[in-house]
Amino acid sequence: MARKLIVASLGLLVAGSPALAANLQPAPPAEAPPGGPQTLYCMHVDPITGSLVQTIQCWTREEWAEQDVDVDKEWAKNGVKVIG
Repeated sequence: MARKLIVASLGLLVAGSPALAANLQPAPPAEAPPGGPQTLYCMHVDPITGSLVQTIQCWTREEWAEQDVDVDKEWAKNGVKVIG
Protein backbone atom coordinates (compact mmCIF):
# COMPACT_ATOMS: atom_id res chain seq x y z
CA MET A 1 0.00 0.00 0.00
CA ALA A 2 2.78 2.44 0.91
CA ARG A 3 4.57 1.64 -2.33
CA LYS A 4 1.46 2.55 -4.37
CA LEU A 5 1.15 5.84 -2.51
CA ILE A 6 4.81 6.71 -3.17
CA VAL A 7 4.54 5.82 -6.86
CA ALA A 8 1.34 7.87 -7.23
CA SER A 9 2.94 10.85 -5.45
CA LEU A 10 6.03 10.72 -7.65
CA GLY A 11 3.83 10.48 -10.76
CA LEU A 12 1.98 13.64 -9.78
CA LEU A 13 5.23 15.43 -9.03
CA VAL A 14 6.74 14.55 -12.42
CA ALA A 15 3.52 15.39 -14.30
CA GLY A 16 3.30 18.81 -12.64
CA SER A 17 6.94 19.80 -13.20
CA PRO A 18 6.61 20.95 -16.86
CA ALA A 19 3.60 23.09 -15.97
CA LEU A 20 5.55 24.77 -13.18
CA ALA A 21 8.58 25.32 -15.38
CA ALA A 22 6.45 26.93 -18.10
CA ASN A 23 5.14 29.49 -15.61
CA LEU A 24 8.65 30.48 -14.54
CA GLN A 25 9.67 31.69 -18.03
CA PRO A 26 9.56 35.51 -18.22
CA ALA A 27 7.23 36.92 -20.84
CA PRO A 28 9.02 38.71 -23.67
CA PRO A 29 8.57 42.47 -23.66
CA ALA A 30 5.87 43.80 -25.98
CA GLU A 31 8.21 46.47 -27.38
CA ALA A 32 11.91 46.48 -28.07
CA PRO A 33 13.97 48.02 -25.26
CA PRO A 34 14.99 51.64 -25.85
CA GLY A 35 18.48 52.33 -27.12
CA GLY A 36 20.67 54.82 -28.90
CA PRO A 37 21.38 55.15 -32.62
CA GLN A 38 24.17 52.53 -32.47
CA THR A 39 22.16 49.97 -30.45
CA LEU A 40 21.86 46.64 -32.26
CA TYR A 41 18.58 44.71 -32.10
CA CYS A 42 19.04 40.98 -32.72
CA MET A 43 16.03 39.13 -34.11
CA HIS A 44 15.24 35.79 -35.73
CA VAL A 45 14.88 36.09 -39.52
CA ASP A 46 13.55 33.69 -42.13
CA PRO A 47 16.07 31.14 -43.36
CA ILE A 48 17.96 31.72 -46.59
CA THR A 49 16.30 30.00 -49.54
CA GLY A 50 17.26 26.33 -49.60
CA SER A 51 18.19 26.24 -45.92
CA LEU A 52 16.21 25.05 -42.92
CA VAL A 53 18.40 26.91 -40.43
CA GLN A 54 16.80 30.00 -38.95
CA THR A 55 19.32 32.79 -38.52
CA ILE A 56 19.65 35.76 -36.19
CA GLN A 57 20.52 39.20 -37.53
CA CYS A 58 21.69 42.13 -35.39
CA TRP A 59 21.05 45.55 -36.91
CA THR A 60 20.29 49.08 -35.74
CA ARG A 61 16.73 50.40 -35.84
CA GLU A 62 17.63 52.36 -38.97
CA GLU A 63 18.95 49.25 -40.73
CA TRP A 64 15.81 47.28 -39.80
CA ALA A 65 13.67 50.17 -41.11
CA GLU A 66 15.55 50.02 -44.44
CA GLN A 67 14.32 46.41 -44.68
CA ASP A 68 10.74 47.55 -43.91
CA VAL A 69 10.80 45.98 -40.43
CA ASP A 70 9.24 47.79 -37.47
CA VAL A 71 11.41 46.66 -34.55
CA ASP A 72 8.74 47.45 -31.96
CA LYS A 73 6.08 45.38 -33.75
CA GLU A 74 8.34 42.40 -34.47
CA TRP A 75 10.19 42.31 -31.15
CA ALA A 76 7.61 40.25 -29.22
CA LYS A 77 7.68 37.47 -31.84
CA ASN A 78 11.28 37.52 -33.06
CA GLY A 79 13.41 39.51 -30.61
CA VAL A 80 16.46 37.80 -29.14
CA LYS A 81 18.75 40.37 -27.51
CA VAL A 82 19.95 43.97 -27.57
CA ILE A 83 23.61 44.89 -27.90
CA GLY A 84 24.83 48.29 -26.77
